[in-house]
Amino acid sequence: MASASAPGMAITLQPWRHREVPPGTSTPAEPVRSAPVDPPWRMRRMTSSSSFLVAEWPLPSTATLGSSVRAYGVEREVRRRLPWKTRKHVHVQGSHVVLRMPAEDRDQFALHSATVTRLLEGIAAYPVLPSEVEDILGITSRERHKWMKAGRLQSAGTRTVKMRGRAKAVTFHVFTPQHIEDVLDRDLPAVWREEDAAAISENRRRAAAKAQLARGRQKAAKSDEATSEDDDLSAELDGWESFAATGLLR
Repeated sequence: MASASAPGMAITLQPWRHREVPPGTSTPAEPVRSAPVDPPWRMRRMTSSSSFLVAEWPLPSTATLGSSVRAYGVEREVRRRLPWKTRKHVHVQGSHVVLRMPAEDRDQFALHSATVTRLLEGIAAYPVLPSEVEDILGITSRERHKWMKAGRLQSAGTRTVKMRGRAKAVTFHVFTPQHIEDVLDRDLPAVWREEDAAAISENRRRAAAKAQLARGRQKAAKSDEATSEDDDLSAELDGWESFAATGLLR
């Protein structure tokens, strides 16, 4: 094990070697590992004029579910647990969570690295937000609301947050990653869309049949009304033949 020390602080590193970056090089050299070890974080020297401490954590696909919106949600959740001045140093880059701080902040770097490591241990169990569900499943907000109302998308509860710039707090439903992953693996949105299209077609057919039946009843009612008027007119002319036989109209 190698160790790097600073006044009042000792940081233990994983067993790999560092390469010095030539002056003027913008991209840092990747460390050469001496053993196939997956460390919780690694430190790299960036340049001779500007040195940074960099910690990286792998972000598995089981945590992001292949969604960039979900990855940004992970970044936002990690930042929310860190001090305000440190939040800007945490980023999600590709499939990694990166903490990059100046070399003179070794004490804070070690402290925040431990915090991020602890937060990422349960990252796969973080609730899935509505915007993340829509991006993961490729659905619209209208479909999400409709399928939740139908019981197809199962809510794991609600979360209330105070949005910046809004007077009232916002409450929304969240979902478990296991449920969303199951819906995605079974391609249920495509199945639900086909079922909804069939239901819409059936509803239209029933509505057309109902309208046709109503029109038939309305037409029959008009015909009965006309027949009733003819009967009334015939009743009023009873005795006309006997009157005509008297010859008074000649």
